[in-house]
Order: sequence, then structure tokens, then C-alpha cells
Amino acid sequence: MRILAALIFSFFVCACSKKSDSPPNPPQSTQLTYPDKNSECTTGTSISDGVSEVEFRWQSSADTEVYELQVTNLTSGTSQSINTPNTTARVPLDKGAPYTWKVLSKNSKTSGSATSETWAFYNAGFVTAFAPFPAEIITPKIGDNAFVDINNEVTLEWSGSDLDNDIDSFQLYYGTENPPTVLLETTTSGIAEYKVTAVADTVYYWKIITEDKEGNTSDSGIFSFKAL
Repeated sequence: MRILAALIFSFFVCACSKKSDSPPNPPQSTQLTYPDKNSECTTGTSISDGVSEVEFRWQSSADTEVYELQVTNLTSGTSQSINTPNTTARVPLDKGAPYTWKVLSKNSKTSGSATSETWAFYNAGFVTAFAPFPAEIITPKIGDNAFVDINNEVTLEWSGSDLDNDIDSFQLYYGTENPPTVLLETTTSGIAEYKVTAVADTVYYWKIITEDKEGNTSDSGIFSFKAL
């Protein structure tokens, strides 16, 4: 009986030890809620003639202790970052400027973080004509592998948005150089995909310049993929 009891005790000790040695859960990404994607934010509190304070909101995410809000002014390229345990934060922003924002979820038990989607919006101001938002790349995204079809082609897809709803064209830059300097094609606003020639085991770079009927433009930023 003593031997049996010792074996049972050893089993439970090992089981508990294995359970306690399990790695901690990584944080999960959050869902953004406000300011709305591709919208004009009109709820900011005016601080001065050129600045208003905007409240950002997002949902809570599992296994998260702190959130890092990152807000980028698309005109100046400057960014602001705030760490908070809450799911809201207020940030002073230039009036009439376009911004993108995202939230990183973190915890002290793991070194990695989870990143939300990136949303774009305009902070309300004295703007009467809005430049288009940067094109959102659908596929392939940064670091993706893309399979070449039987015609040695890969399909590039994106989407565009403009508060004035007056997008005129998309300019596709594509090539093996970074940054891509070759204007491969200019499509109309109704076409947001294009087949490009690709060679297997080659890395390609591409971006989209969106232009509206007023001549305002926006840059998607550079994306890359490896053709397989």
C-alpha cells in the first residue's frame, strides 16, 4: 500500500509540475471601435485654433495587461504613443489632418505583442476637400508568399476610400527594386486589382498612389512579397 500511495503521490506531483511549467498565454489583438475607419472624426474637444483632443476607444482583449495606442499624422509623418491599462485614451491632434491609428496588446509574462488593424480617419477642421485615404492593401501583404499562376502572373488587390467619394485613379508602382520606381499601370477608380508578371523565387515590391479628381494624392506605403 505504501508503494502504491507513493506512486500516486508522484503522479500528481509530476502532473502539477507539468501544468505549472506550461508557457503563459500571449496577448490577443483588440478590435478598434472609434474613431471609425475611413471617416471624419467630429467629436474632438477644441484646445486651440489648430488642435483638438480626440478620444480613442477599443475593445478589451484576452491576456492583455497594457495597451499601446499609436497614432500617426499622415501629413507630417509624426507619431504619438500612449501606454494605458484602459481601453480608451485621449490624444491632441491637428485639426483637418489625416491620421492612422492602431493598438498593440501586451502583457508582462510574454515578450511579444498583438497588433490590431490599422484604421485611417480625418480629424475635423477647416478642410473643404479631402485627399483620399491611403489605399488598403488586400493581397499580397508585406512578407507574403504569392503563387505564380500558369501564365506566370500574380494578382495584386487593394481598396480605396475618399470622404469626398471622388477617387479618379490608382497608380501601381511595381518591380524588384525597393522602393519601386516603375509606374506599371494607372487604373480607373473602379479597378482595384491587377495581374503582374512574376518569376518564382523572386521578391517584388509594390505600392499604390491614389489620386482624386482635385489632384490630391495619397501613398499606400511599400509592400513586398516573394513569388513562388
